[in-house]
Amino acid sequence: MQFSIFELNGQEFIAMDSSGPHQFKFTQGISFMIECQTQQEVDHYWDNLSQGSDENLQQCGWLQDKFGIEWQVVPSVLGKLLSDPVKSERVMKVMMPMKKLVIDKLLEAYNQQ
Repeated sequence: MQFSIFELNGQEFIAMDSSGPHQFKFTQGISFMIECQTQQEVDHYWDNLSQGSDENLQQCGWLQDKFGIEWQVVPSVLGKLLSDPVKSERVMKVMMPMKKLVIDKLLEAYNQQ
């Protein structure tokens, strides 16, 4: 078994492989999540990771990069926006049809009276 520890943009990752053969492809069963503080960060990661084809863009901040790896590009405030049972329904209605998440629209839904 082999292990590798590496760091990307200040985030530590640990990768592991076994000695057996692998006959599989990447799936949505494993994804990397990038929590973004600002819309500028969301736009940066989304735009760069999704370069290639719109076919790889999925709803609710999910995308597949050109290597077939699944990513979730989400604003860090999303947990708060989904924590209130009443407000979270409004946020989910707005979020479900989105591909790239737009923080202002999510906040607007959360703050509706």
